[in-house]
Amino acid sequence: MKGSPLKRFDDLSLPEELQAALSRIGFIEPTPIQQKAIPAMLEGRDLMACAATGSGKTGAYLIPMLATLLQDQKAQGLVLVPTRELAMQISDFLRTIVPNKQTFNTACLVGGQDIRRQFKQLQRKPRVIIATPGRMIDHLKRNTIQIHKVNQLVLDEGDRMIDMGFAPQLQQILKHLPPEKQASFFTATLDEKVKSLAKQYLQRPVLVFLNDSKPVAKIKQSVLSVPFFEKDDRVVDELNERQGSVIIFVKTKHRTDKLTKHLIDFGFAAGAIHGGKTQGQRNKAIDAFRTGKVRILCATDVAARGIDVPHVEHVLNFDLPMQDEDYVHRIGRTARNGAEGEALSFVMPEEYSDWNRIAKKYDIPGPAFEVQGRGGNSKFKGRGKGKPSFGRKPSFKAKFRKNSDESFEDRPRRKRFEDSDRPKRFGKKERFEDRPSRDRFGDSDRPKSFGRKDRFEDQDRPRSFKKDRFDDRPQRDRSDSSDRPKRFAKKDRFEDRPSRGGRSGDSSRSEFKPGRGGGKKASGSSGKPRRSNNDDSWGRKSERRDGAPSRKKSASGGGGKGRPLKVKSGFGKKKSFGRSRPSQ
Repeated sequence: MKGSPLKRFDDLSLPEELQAALSRIGFIEPTPIQQKAIPAMLEGRDLMACAATGSGKTGAYLIPMLATLLQDQKAQGLVLVPTRELAMQISDFLRTIVPNKQTFNTACLVGGQDIRRQFKQLQRKPRVIIATPGRMIDHLKRNTIQIHKVNQLVLDEGDRMIDMGFAPQLQQILKHLPPEKQASFFTATLDEKVKSLAKQYLQRPVLVFLNDSKPVAKIKQSVLSVPFFEKDDRVVDELNERQGSVIIFVKTKHRTDKLTKHLIDFGFAAGAIHGGKTQGQRNKAIDAFRTGKVRILCATDVAARGIDVPHVEHVLNFDLPMQDEDYVHRIGRTARNGAEGEALSFVMPEEYSDWNRIAKKYDIPGPAFEVQGRGGNSKFKGRGKGKPSFGRKPSFKAKFRKNSDESFEDRPRRKRFEDSDRPKRFGKKERFEDRPSRDRFGDSDRPKSFGRKDRFEDQDRPRSFKKDRFDDRPQRDRSDSSDRPKRFAKKDRFEDRPSRGGRSGDSSRSEFKPGRGGGKKASGSSGKPRRSNNDDSWGRKSERRDGAPSRKKSASGGGGKGRPLKVKSGFGKKKSFGRSRPSQ
């Protein structure tokens, strides 16, 4: 196998179940990356592969991993990816080539989904786990997953994980993995950061490089110079001229929603996907785009490495990517699996230098922009015009040095008020000397309102001071001749008040209703009165003669405000507690 390249999957010594599954989905001839990666992984060696997107990297590591797991029932595989969409895409492809879905369980652990469902997947002891670093750390902290028996490890899109800041999470996951394992590292771009991360996971790996991570040759790339305020109208013109599915990559989430609404207003079937949407909304938008319900999909870079739709014919870069490596992943959404595609990029005049750097790095054919001067005097050899330049303006310092001898010395001074009749406004000493003073009530009969002593000397208005304030006011007649009863007398408060019926012994009523505490009815018709009319126990502040408070509650449920307490004694007689009746 080392001497001759792999031409057909039948030439590999794969399990029969796996071979039948590959034939069922149409996997007959391997791609170039699969020809070099699969034999090395079947030999049990670590692998580091660099290939463009859409070259078949997913099958390059899943096929040998399944072959190993089917032969060893105790083996377990782990695949780490940067985005949710890519994890779900790998999980769907894995289910298509799994020979027996009932006995071979898999788990997909990503954020934005119900974690309880993931608990159930982990309880089934999955053979292959596909996860994002963030959700994997979450399960490790909850102690709901054990990865100390994983002997097949794959890091897909390793460069993207570094760009998204997953390096610390990967270091933490590495501590839970066993030292003896087979690891594979797949990436679309290769730089020093990616190499340093790969060295921590790989031991004497086999290096596989295809096209030096350049874009697929079957992608027709073009560029168009467009000012910012003309982008919305120009994208409508380009979509009208093209047929088939289109993915438009935008820089920000807000701009993505705004562009989607703009296209819908013009009658296009468009959808949006970005990090601000929920996982359900993102899945719904991708499914609608994959099934053809939506022709145009506006997306941020979150979709640059997770959308595998074979019928994507055009990729439009509405905004240039923030990182040069994302350009390869963006246009890699088209021309997948040997198909053809086209990519168009909108470049603003202030982005000419950025485009020249990307074109030089990835050998993009076509004319280059000419960037001149600080003001952006850029000319494009082809379509579009650059911003006009007005040349470099001399600084104030240089201009001052040139005219330093005669800048302010020979300049005539301005005569402000020498020959004018206009009064001087800025004199300090004589500012208000010649101004006539305002006569405040000098010859007027109006009384002076600011004097204190003579304020009311010449007026008949009475003085409103404390002693004489109510002297002249007629007093209220509070004599005893009034027929109105006195309200505030304490002793005679209830003297004239008629006695309450049913309280005295002369009353014909033999029973009375319970008081506030819900006491029992009095037995017999000759019951003693509870209080006399002259009893002052109704007052809130009244006290007993011995100093105890008058409010008490009876043990039998009766009593109330100022009422005596009655408790049955052991011989059936009632004893009265409380203060005694006042003597008549």
